[in-house]
Amino acid sequence: MEIIHHIEKAKKGDQVAFTFLLDHYWNEVYGFMLKRTENETDAEDITIETFSKAFDKIATYNPEFQFNTWLIAIAKNVHIDLLRKRKSALFVEITDEEDQQAYNIADTSPTAEDVLITEQNLSRLLQFIKELKPHYQEVIQLRYFQELSYQEISEHLNEPLSNVKIKLLRAKKLLAEIIRGR
Repeated sequence: MEIIHHIEKAKKGDQVAFTFLLDHYWNEVYGFMLKRTENETDAEDITIETFSKAFDKIATYNPEFQFNTWLIAIAKNVHIDLLRKRKSALFVEITDEEDQQAYNIADTSPTAEDVLITEQNLSRLLQFIKELKPHYQEVIQLRYFQELSYQEISEHLNEPLSNVKIKLLRAKKLLAEIIRGR
């Protein structure tokens, strides 16, 4: 299926299409930001925020442009915002109203990754989780062990709901890859 079909489905709120686009473009956006920031944590944070904003604004995507070009443009803006926030963080706390309007991904129907994760023996699963980066360990822990809703995780981490959703999608994919690799 062509990318444009996935984009069209994502515009209609299709969870699978969102996940496909996230998986398909993650490495490109992350790699681009890693070169720019030379910092894995920043690159990852920016990439999470980029997909969060992209999925918020997917209805505004213009198919005359390549989807990856659009994502990179968003990533550049997120990076600039991050640098600005760091400069001004010394003086004021900035909250972005738009970030609060999380995009609409259904968080009820279990994905293939959810099924794979829940089928694991607990002690093995805990070992696999330890292989994830700490911020991914944390969202998996909150979602699967403390059984918090996305909204509760968002409040607990003091992060926008859309970022939490992207982080969980990414964490589940990485965890599923670790499980499948065994």
